[in-house]
Amino acid sequence: MSWKRSRRLGFFVAAGALAACTRAPATDPKMVAEWMHTLYGAIRAERLSPPVASRLMAYATTALYSGMSSTERGLPSLSGHLNGLGKLPAPEDRQGYDPTVTAVVAERVVLDSLLHEALPTTRASLGRLADSLTRAQSAKGVTDKMRDRSTELGKRIGLAVVAWSRRDGFDSTRGRPYSPPVGLAYWVNDAPANIFASQNQSGATEFVALNNPANVLQAGAVSDRSLILSRPKKKVATLPAVNMAGTSEPYWGQIRPFVLRSWDECPAPTPPDYSPDTSSARFRDAYDVFASKASLTPEQKEIALYWADNAGESGTPVGHWVAIAAQMVSERHLSAEDAARMMVFTSAAQADAFISSWGYKYKYNLIRPRTYIRRLIDSTWEPLIPTPPFPEYPSGHSTVSSAAAEVMTALLGDTPFEDSTSIVVGHDVRRFESFRAAAREAGISRIYGGIHFPTGNMGGRALGECIGTKVVERLKVARTS
Repeated sequence: MSWKRSRRLGFFVAAGALAACTRAPATDPKMVAEWMHTLYGAIRAERLSPPVASRLMAYATTALYSGMSSTERGLPSLSGHLNGLGKLPAPEDRQGYDPTVTAVVAERVVLDSLLHEALPTTRASLGRLADSLTRAQSAKGVTDKMRDRSTELGKRIGLAVVAWSRRDGFDSTRGRPYSPPVGLAYWVNDAPANIFASQNQSGATEFVALNNPANVLQAGAVSDRSLILSRPKKKVATLPAVNMAGTSEPYWGQIRPFVLRSWDECPAPTPPDYSPDTSSARFRDAYDVFASKASLTPEQKEIALYWADNAGESGTPVGHWVAIAAQMVSERHLSAEDAARMMVFTSAAQADAFISSWGYKYKYNLIRPRTYIRRLIDSTWEPLIPTPPFPEYPSGHSTVSSAAAEVMTALLGDTPFEDSTSIVVGHDVRRFESFRAAAREAGISRIYGGIHFPTGNMGGRALGECIGTKVVERLKVARTS
């Protein structure tokens, strides 16, 4: 072999070795699951209302997915598939970028924007997670140059998602006064003061005043812990804690959907008319709830409490279903790409389910079981779980659960699974025959809990199934392997 030929061969061998050394390591699917678990905790600590939590989760998962898809050929861009989302930044050459760093940075940019009014402890926990995930990539062989290039790309993607989020109409719903209709058929927030007691201790504040149980901290009622770890959530424009004594998000139906063409694209069945007549559909509906409470079995009570997902005490229904999805990452041995796809599609379906169900809630403004039953059946009756601060029809949990179950079934199949989401609040792991079976149980739990009529549950289920089906069709979901 000639000296020149040997030198050329050596050059190509060295170049190949260099390319191999600078190739980005495979993205760990646990990274996706870890973000979801951390966001569940953020929703809980910030005591977000369910609709606000769903919006946060949808934009966060879009950023994470988009950061990965910018450099992963197996993930098509969401540009043009989610309403109003234009072309996102992407490199001409996918080589020389780390999808994990890009995704983590894009996620952090979006969360820094959406959570800019969050508690210092919430922001610190998200920052620590992002920093640790980025450092871990360096330990896996990501060079400084690759990290810097990926960071720059992730920032541009994150800023593009932030700009998209600011055009969804959310800002116009902040601080608008609302006057609910008055009449026997309409919802009133008549929940008793004792339902607020459970919110007296949280990661956000240690005192709750009854005139606004979510965000008032009064002098003389603080401890060293609250002064160090938390602050009162006063005058918070974008992330107000849920106000159990108020009215939750009356204009949410006006926010731009993620996949639906309009909030009412999927129809909700017309609910029964109000009537005090004992032979009416509404009275029968109410009596079913009354009788159910009187004869609850231990199992039914456990179901009601398991799916309560109360705002201010949990990650709300959206957090519960994303937590289930996060558990499936390891249980089903998903790739990082399949995990990211499942999170963003499930989150988009839930966000649209909240927009749609809230649109119908404030269209009908229907009375809750507590008000009707105490008025016409038993003046001392109380539901098992707290009645939330918004109208009855349709059941939001039924809508959201059915939408999530449709998407997850399309991605993962109609198979059994176990849910350990609520271990942290004292519940055992529950096993379900399918995601749809879990959604049906979540829906009927609202009847056991005394906060929804059977027609509210069934109307929500039908609405959610329609929304989930449309998300699957329009995002052209391929079944996860």
